Amino acid sequence: MSPTPPLFSLPEARTRFTKSTREALNSKNIKPLLNTFSQLPGSENEKKCTLDQAFRGVLEEEIINHSSCENVLAIISLAIGGVTEGICTASTPFVLLGDVLDCLPLDQCDTIFTFVERNVATWKSNTFYSAGKNYLLRMCNDLLRRLSKSQNTVFCGRIQLFLARLFPLSEKSGLNLQSQFNLENVTVFNTNEQESTLGQKHTEDREEGMDVEEGEMGDDEAPTTCSIPIDYNLYRKFWSLQDYFRNPVQCYEKISWKTFLKYSEEVLAVFKSYKLDDTQASRKKMEELKTGGEHVYFAKFLTSEKLMDLQLSDSNFRRHILLQYLILFQYLKGQVKFKSSNYVLTDEQSLWIEDTTKSVYQLLSENPPDGERFSKMVEHILNTEENWNSWKNEGCPSFVKERTSDSKPTRAVRKRAAPEDFLGKGPSKKILMGNDELTRLWNLCPDNMEACKSETREYMPTLEEFFEEAIEQADPENMVESEYKAVNNSNYGWRALRLLARRSPHFFQPTNQQFKSLPEYLENMVIKLAKELPPPSEEIKTGEDEDEEDNDALLKENESPDVRRDKPVTGDQIEVFANKLGEQWKVLAPYLEMKDSEIRQIECDSEDMKMRAKQLLVAWQDQEGVHATPENLINALNKSGLSDLAESLTNDNETNS
Repeated sequence: MSPTPPLFSLPEARTRFTKSTREALNSKNIKPLLNTFSQLPGSENEKKCTLDQAFRGVLEEEIINHSSCENVLAIISLAIGGVTEGICTASTPFVLLGDVLDCLPLDQCDTIFTFVERNVATWKSNTFYSAGKNYLLRMCNDLLRRLSKSQNTVFCGRIQLFLARLFPLSEKSGLNLQSQFNLENVTVFNTNEQESTLGQKHTEDREEGMDVEEGEMGDDEAPTTCSIPIDYNLYRKFWSLQDYFRNPVQCYEKISWKTFLKYSEEVLAVFKSYKLDDTQASRKKMEELKTGGEHVYFAKFLTSEKLMDLQLSDSNFRRHILLQYLILFQYLKGQVKFKSSNYVLTDEQSLWIEDTTKSVYQLLSENPPDGERFSKMVEHILNTEENWNSWKNEGCPSFVKERTSDSKPTRAVRKRAAPEDFLGKGPSKKILMGNDELTRLWNLCPDNMEACKSETREYMPTLEEFFEEAIEQADPENMVESEYKAVNNSNYGWRALRLLARRSPHFFQPTNQQFKSLPEYLENMVIKLAKELPPPSEEIKTGEDEDEEDNDALLKENESPDVRRDKPVTGDQIEVFANKLGEQWKVLAPYLEMKDSEIRQIECDSEDMKMRAKQLLVAWQDQEGVHATPENLINALNKSGLSDLAESLTNDNETNS
């Protein structure tokens, strides 16, 4: 009787896993956990759940003992390794991260979140993404609720950027599909004129200035008051515009539009009248660089009356306001899917927006420093934003395009009327070209395309016709002296090169043979063509010749396949087989005794696989001569493992024969 296997014990397994986790933390190696996992009895699911509990228990002890963030992150890294090795569940690292961020203060959460950011590629992998995306989203939302948008602006931005990197663009939960505005973003400012101190401030400044004698104040102590006359009306109108930027829908109401129009014209007139000096902006920039170049960003505008003159003199502040105008105008003019049908601009409103947009861009280009460059960049970004608006209007389709099953592209439907639909009217349908001779030439053929395809327009001779005389002269039996051969004629040689380049594969085939002159090269090409081209046919055939041809045909029919295979391959056979060989030419090349240098030369000569295959076969034909037979080619194909092509070549050879 066989002994019963030991049963799984949860307390024992948890104790051993906890001990192994401590050992793995000290050695910074996951091997102790792997050994314990393999030694413990029980099912794989039971051991995984127990290890998950052990991880959480060790993490809890570290948090209670106020351990450093490095120890906490080491436990999470062990959990990630455990998921990769298949010894714990895929959600364990995310559960541990949630526990840590819930228990630690915000300054330590910053360190933990840096670890989360660095491992975004891990979270996006197939092993972790489906199991952890909801955990990460919940964890980030919990963090955002704890953070202050005004004091922890950078941390909030990092969380948003992390979510943008984690989720795909088409993720519906991260899209403002209905184009809703953040109406909670209210800009608070002084709306009570009685409490305003703007008028008193200028009076006090003048009184204080009377007590200072001329020459007592140096350049560094010069007053920084702005030359722009600021009163409560300008202050109120300026900050009232933020309500329109917050909720642009108000601009479609008649009364609200008039208010917006009036306030905007006054504010923009102030910007036009009091332009900033480039030297002041450069000096301010240099001072920032001297102090370390640190910039302070605020999530909300500071609306104190005392800061109004400084704000209007700040180039960055002006850029903020002008950019808000451009974003507002883009929304008012753009096509938004969820915008109400009542929200339509009048012609007068559209014209004002168009003119004001040009003025705003002009103000941006005049605003130092680098105003021209900043203006062009803003224009480019807003133009790109139109593409995103169109994408949202289309329902945010996925950017991954699936290949259609039909590989052949559908032919585009011709929308324009064809020329024959509106030309050549009348009984004769003759098209008048304005000149008798042009009219005659144009109407020689009613169909222009057929006229272009006509055989009479084929002016290039065939290889057989052009080289017939040269082939006869190259035959030693004809005993033609070298000086009388056509290949020695320079005019003939030039025309032969052009014809070979158009009609013969030998022209572009690399060769190790060196030729001293053009006639020598042409004579070599003529010998090659003589082997490939059929013999010239005689114009008059006698009855005896016809009988001989019939006998030859009869012998050819009775010829065995083995005899046919011993004949050299023809140019047509090479052409057909090269199309079948295609990308596999490089597999066959070594078995045709091609050197590596010749293979590299073929690759450099052409990028088309069929042309490379053809060049390989032509080079093999030149190399083997009369031994370049289908039989030898079939043997090489079988040796290279291309038996399917060998069988296809055998069938084609038997069919053609």
